[in-house]
Amino acid sequence: MFNNFLSLPRIYSHTRLMEFKAGKLLDKIEYPADLRKLNIEELPQVSDELRQFIIDVVSKKGGHFGASLGVVELTVALHYVFNTPYDQLIWDVGHQAYGHKILTGRRKIFHTNRIYKGISGFPKRSESNYDTFGVGHSSTSISAALGMAVASAYKGEKERQHIAVIGDGAMTAGMAFEALNHAGITNSNLLVVLNDNCMSIDPNVGALKEYLTDITTSHTYNKFKDEVWNLLGKISKFGPNAQDIVSKIENGIKTALLKQSNLFESLKFRYFGPVDGHDVERLTRVLQDLKSIPGPKILHCLTQKGKGYKFSEEGNQTIWHAPGLFNKDTGEIIKIVPKEPQPPKYQDVFGYTIVELAEKNPKIMGITPAMPSGCSLNIMMEAMPDRAFDVGIAEQHAVTFSAGLATQGLIPFCNIYSSFMQRAYDQVIHDVALQNLHVVFCLDRGGLAGADGPTHHGAYDLAYFRCIPNMIVSAPMNEEELRNLMYTAQLPETNAPFSIRYPRGNGVMTDWKKSFQKISVGKGRRIQNGDDIAILTVGHIGNYAVEACKKLEEKNISVAHYDMRFVKPIDEEMLHEVFKKHTKIITVEDGCIMGGMGSAVLEFMSDNNYNAQVKRLGIPDRYIEHGEQPELYTECGFDIKSIIKTATEMTGMKKNTMAG
Repeated sequence: MFNNFLSLPRIYSHTRLMEFKAGKLLDKIEYPADLRKLNIEELPQVSDELRQFIIDVVSKKGGHFGASLGVVELTVALHYVFNTPYDQLIWDVGHQAYGHKILTGRRKIFHTNRIYKGISGFPKRSESNYDTFGVGHSSTSISAALGMAVASAYKGEKERQHIAVIGDGAMTAGMAFEALNHAGITNSNLLVVLNDNCMSIDPNVGALKEYLTDITTSHTYNKFKDEVWNLLGKISKFGPNAQDIVSKIENGIKTALLKQSNLFESLKFRYFGPVDGHDVERLTRVLQDLKSIPGPKILHCLTQKGKGYKFSEEGNQTIWHAPGLFNKDTGEIIKIVPKEPQPPKYQDVFGYTIVELAEKNPKIMGITPAMPSGCSLNIMMEAMPDRAFDVGIAEQHAVTFSAGLATQGLIPFCNIYSSFMQRAYDQVIHDVALQNLHVVFCLDRGGLAGADGPTHHGAYDLAYFRCIPNMIVSAPMNEEELRNLMYTAQLPETNAPFSIRYPRGNGVMTDWKKSFQKISVGKGRRIQNGDDIAILTVGHIGNYAVEACKKLEEKNISVAHYDMRFVKPIDEEMLHEVFKKHTKIITVEDGCIMGGMGSAVLEFMSDNNYNAQVKRLGIPDRYIEHGEQPELYTECGFDIKSIIKTATEMTGMKKNTMAG
């Protein structure tokens, strides 16, 4: 039914192939069918070579690191035992899928991983038929695998296997438990592999982590597990009596484990493990045995994130999640030290500012769903551990937990990546905005996020928050505005749901830590006056417009530039000023054009019977692939040159007068 065919899009046709040394066994493996020709005793060598290949490439090209190293043996065993892609393998998120990509036809182009026009850093259906489900947000694998399993059963594909590989961090999301709850009653041919390494990006938190630790350290369990696995290894010899043997083994497990297995057993999953996730030969035998057992099963694998590279094993695993470029021999992370002081990252401005505000306002609390280092709430967690909470990968809970805090007079700053906030949209509407609760949403990674690609671009928040009643929607142009918006958001008189979005990466100010100033809600600012055309911007992308305005002035095009600051409520007084003076207007936003700030401007124009030529620049109505942010701004047409080009064309200037 399936061919070993990699359906790469045309963008790869011009990509220069770059061979990294693969090792004598790995060099022979283009697809899993090649892997299956080897003897099981050769799999440890394949694992070693695969691990070294990942280290070689990522050290020179960058990308996620520790997660994929931790599942090398598991990846090899899964593709060795199961007939992929006919047997469907679903990875939760994609941080752990580099080995999978290398073994499924992409070894020779793996160096293009996460690079503009190269392969995606995450499994992607359009890239390979081995990528059975596109993933980027966590905790989706069990639901997807269950859907596939039910579909296979409906089509009569009784022997087809469905495997979901989910990390213990991803198991903290409610969606994973919803899927387990459903799967337990379906009797579907589903195997859930729980990759237990106590890490997501930051160390895992919550009762589930402690529950899994109890299982792995249980003397009661470990007394029986070898006997259980020895019996399982003999199942194939029992023929038609295998089902009875499995039932007896299950009863033995229940008796032996007592409370330890209650969670998964209560959901009607057969629980097996924990097993050493780095013993590839034993993993292979275990997986072969589990293929013979019908119904939903869970295999608990113990792994170490960063396994096999001593500097990640011994160092800070959060840093080694995605370390950037590094010297593979010394473990030194390569950082370019600029000669001049650089502006801080927006996330760090948030991190230091919330602590500064919380020191003055005892009502302020901090919440994040498993991204304390990614959003810099870890600064507050260290300074005020009783007032800052990592709730695990659980965006819905983070929002409603914040709403609960707000009902008691506290002011929660709920920091969630813009892309991940999509997962909690109902909670924002129903639990916060409908009740008009004073929750401050700080949306990190607003706009095009870069190499993580379309699953992580924060393209939609301006549009999807703008349509919610009671919601204040803002975006700072620089670090000072971010501080002042955070200050304004926590003032008692604000007392409403308030969103502040800012991009991934650095700001523009080195002297950013200034005294707080209140910003009038719904008020923008005029940056400069002009006569020929008006440019309206919101957020950090306004700094690109500042540079464009300088170039346009050199060409005798007089530009008025307005920093809107707020998409809702939009500054109508300022818009009246703009439309009374200008008939040529450009709006620029690092967000989707449909429904965003530009749409708000057009709505204002229509409602007030103005007539002007308005050109909206922003993210078009399609998914934007991965690449560096400046590359993606250019592709979408709102980089500096594109702003200049649009303004020049609208004012009737010849193209050859444009700045270079």
